[in-house]
Amino acid sequence: MTHGMRTDTHATQLNTTRDWRDTATRYALLPLRVFLGVTFVYAGLDKLTDSAFMKSGGAGSIGDTMRAARDSSAVPALIDLALKNPVGFGYAIALGELAVGIGILVGLFGRLAALGGALISLSLWLTVSWATTPYYYGNDLAYLMAWLPLVLAGTPYLSLDASLRARRRRRGLGSYS
Repeated sequence: MTHGMRTDTHATQLNTTRDWRDTATRYALLPLRVFLGVTFVYAGLDKLTDSAFMKSGGAGSIGDTMRAARDSSAVPALIDLALKNPVGFGYAIALGELAVGIGILVGLFGRLAALGGALISLSLWLTVSWATTPYYYGNDLAYLMAWLPLVLAGTPYLSLDASLRARRRRRGLGSYS
């Protein structure tokens, strides 16, 4: 006995449910995108406005934080490199987090912004939170994993990337995404 696939297209309650599921699937990464974007913008602004953080030494400083994490990190050489100019490194991290957060929120160069977020999270996991036991208590690994779907999918909806892609299509230039 063979079974055929139904090919009629009349509207049924099942099609309405299917449309809802398709819409939910299409926008499934938006909550993750908003969460990561807001979190990284907040983290960047928090670092930039914390006078204690942007110092090479002292309580709560980037320098003391890195020195404390050096011996327990997976890659101490990364921390040694950053310790050559801890304040400059602090500004680089803060501005990087800000750029990544804004990029993912507005959806401009979404895959690149997500890759930047993943690299920041990876570097923090390998250095600052590497010694966290058990490993799942360290939030940087979870952030790294959260960035990966956005690295793969980009920001295809409700984004400047989508607007630019639609504009290129209207002009007949095609899409290169």
